[in-house]
Amino acid sequence: MERVFSAPAKINLCLHVLGKRPDGYHELCMLMQRVSLADRVTIRLNDAPGLVVECPGLDLAENEQNIAARAARLVMDAAGRTDGVAVHIDKRIPVAAGLGGGSSDAAAVLVGLNEMLGAPLSRADLLREGARLGADVPFFVFGETAWATGIGDRLVKAPPLPRVWYVLVNPGFAVSTAWVYGNLRLTSPGGVAKLPEFFASPRDLAGLLHNDLESVTIGGHPQVAEIKSALMGAGALGALMSGSGPTVFGLFADEAGAQRAGAALASRADWRVFQVHPLA
Repeated sequence: MERVFSAPAKINLCLHVLGKRPDGYHELCMLMQRVSLADRVTIRLNDAPGLVVECPGLDLAENEQNIAARAARLVMDAAGRTDGVAVHIDKRIPVAAGLGGGSSDAAAVLVGLNEMLGAPLSRADLLREGARLGADVPFFVFGETAWATGIGDRLVKAPPLPRVWYVLVNPGFAVSTAWVYGNLRLTSPGGVAKLPEFFASPRDLAGLLHNDLESVTIGGHPQVAEIKSALMGAGALGALMSGSGPTVFGLFADEAGAQRAGAALASRADWRVFQVHPLA
């Protein structure tokens, strides 16, 4: 049996860091949304035992140390299966880019393989086990635009957001999430954005954009600020770094504006540019 699943990227429309927890993680408050840029994850069940995860062009941790393999092993053990699984990831989301690609791949394996094996894990099980794999995994299992708290594992469905388009710009280098949090200097937390019950316009949504990690990444990689400025100059209603970066997204009210901006910014050979829309 073989199935293909989509593993979408995410953006953080706002990301507030509230403090450091006793377990070493940070307490967060975020508005997260999936977008149409996605990896393609193919899962095949084999008669012969063994677990293999392949991602051409990317060096994965060996054996079952990579997050997608750990997700597959978790489901196989829950189902009591000893046959084999092969996972092939067609990588389209930039790596270490603030877009959650690895977590989304793991969630696709977790949810997809669970479905293929007759759902030995409930939705609550998937959310709980996803948090053990990685902080962003529960959001992708949840599968909806969400207000996320805790380390990102406590999720509440967000109210409907206005129809917008985004232009994602990745500068072509990776940023370590651990490095960003390690260099974050926490001060007294400011006010956390209050999520309204509804948004009247794309401009209202643009007014919500905020990321406490942005100044850290810009301090080490000034090109992030250059991308923000370029997006605003190209007509974005707002621009923000996603997650720990370095990818920056610009928010546009319509597809035509996003296409014009994307075409203009794509002239930079060292930038990867994607025009995307939110997933419902």
